[in-house]
Amino acid sequence: MDPVLALSLGRIVIGVGSIASPTLTARLFGLSPADNPQMGFMTRLFGVREIVLGGLTLLAKGDARRTMVLAGMAVDGADAGTGAIALSRKEVPPLPGGMMIAVALSAVGSGGAALAQARTHSQT
Repeated sequence: MDPVLALSLGRIVIGVGSIASPTLTARLFGLSPADNPQMGFMTRLFGVREIVLGGLTLLAKGDARRTMVLAGMAVDGADAGTGAIALSRKEVPPLPGGMMIAVALSAVGSGGAALAQARTHSQT
């Protein structure tokens, strides 16, 4: 499967889940919505962002698609940094925090691989 397609669809699926059931999504990430009643609001905001990034990346072609992949990588990199800050401040438990950082970094890596693959195909 095309890595850009996989990343985009993954973003959309996570986004829809975050909007449809923010409590379940937060629990899947190892967070406790009961301890933070505002988490549903923030989870839905995250979901909208993911749907927009995924959808726009799917719709984009050529240089615009490359730009959208780079934007996604920047957002995912920022998510990893935010996770590291939250871990260092003990705002999230170690396992969920580490998992969130790992997911964000793997998305950055997938975006980089997608760009490298696209570059290789354009040179042949």
